[in-house]
Amino acid sequence: MDWHLRLLLSLLVVFAAEATTTKHMKDFIRAVESIEAVNPDLQMLDVVKGLRKAAGFETNLIKQYLGDLSDAHDLVSDPSVTSYVNEVINHSLSELGKEKGVVLTLDGSNVALAPMLLGLEAGLQSTVQGLYPLSLTHNLVASFLHHVHNEQTTLSFGTKGFWDSISSPKVYTLSDLPSLATDALIIGGIDGFILGSEVSTSNHRERSLSDLLKSYYSHQPDAAGLDASPRLISQKRRMNFKKLVSFSLLKSQMVQALTVRPNLNETERKRLDDVINEGFDQFVHVYAVCPNIISRSQWGAAAFIGSPSYLSLPMPYLFIHHTYQPSKPCTTFDQCASDMRSMQRYHQQTNGWSDIGYSFVAGSDGNLYEGRGWNWVGAHTYGYNSKGYGVSFIGDYTSTLPIKSAMDMVRYDFTSCAVNSGGLSSSYSLYGHRQATSTDCPGNSFYREIQTWEHYQSYLP
Repeated sequence: MDWHLRLLLSLLVVFAAEATTTKHMKDFIRAVESIEAVNPDLQMLDVVKGLRKAAGFETNLIKQYLGDLSDAHDLVSDPSVTSYVNEVINHSLSELGKEKGVVLTLDGSNVALAPMLLGLEAGLQSTVQGLYPLSLTHNLVASFLHHVHNEQTTLSFGTKGFWDSISSPKVYTLSDLPSLATDALIIGGIDGFILGSEVSTSNHRERSLSDLLKSYYSHQPDAAGLDASPRLISQKRRMNFKKLVSFSLLKSQMVQALTVRPNLNETERKRLDDVINEGFDQFVHVYAVCPNIISRSQWGAAAFIGSPSYLSLPMPYLFIHHTYQPSKPCTTFDQCASDMRSMQRYHQQTNGWSDIGYSFVAGSDGNLYEGRGWNWVGAHTYGYNSKGYGVSFIGDYTSTLPIKSAMDMVRYDFTSCAVNSGGLSSSYSLYGHRQATSTDCPGNSFYREIQTWEHYQSYLP
């Protein structure tokens, strides 16, 4: 038996046993590795194009920027791997809100593979002018246009979803009204833009596709969290995106794409202009100003007990906490999500509260976790729950500080996000939890630190 075939069969046995039904980035990378092993002479571009050919993924827009697939290699692969690749690359939305072509990553984000691979292919082909249309512009334009015609039943962009299981994800379901540029499509597009930009200007193209994807999506931070992590990892996508993207170019391409749309009457054209301007500003706000916020459904929150009371925005106060227990900072999505569920159980079942008490919780994994969120009254700071947000940091910071990236996420990104969205007053006052009640929270070391932050006030009315 040929050694290539023997290797293929051994790899496929492992792949079939572990990953034929789960939708995790590590499963897709494993499939790519099995393909590369039996196609050893192919470069990264060959594999990317071959994957697209195997998935039957070709449109007029793709042909315009990347050419047709007439020169793409037919990848040697077992039919089960080809079937899996086809399933996870081709994106679709069902009437029941099921989104296909999406995988869960180790950092907790949900990534549509199609725009990620298209952006990467554009970079590998040095077709940089195709980066914006293939990764972001086309999907955003389609979604804005669709929203104009279906305003009552769709969102303009960014619909998030949740998995049936975080540990073994198989089915991804949208949590709100659909959009044609879902959160997963946008995150996939951002990753495609970043990776495409990187391979177009560096020696990354000499690597294998699986190696590039593993280094980007599979980084596991150590105790130092993101502070000691490499630059080109998915946990830092927002930082990299803001450095690489030209928002003015992105918007001008969107406007240009929409001006040539036929069959729009004057009212629809005016509404489209409003949707573009409002939607684009909101896009920048969500994906470039705000931190990555893991929704309740994403971390597996239990339901609120009873009915929540609502805040009257904007909030004048921001209170900083530490969890104390869990005492150890979490540096991965899996651990942070587990900590969130543990705290929620304690707050609901032991304390008898309606929900986890905090408004938001900062992990050391690069994510901010939604607790009671922007609109619900919390249970974080007695006497001030209806007057301010309570943001806690996972860990005990009596004698140490949270990692710098986690502190910066709250100090700069969260506060800018909250002020820009109208959740927090531009003249808000910042306090430590101990200033409102008899407690050591947020820990001696951390309390000394926040006294240097903008908007800190020594007097709490």
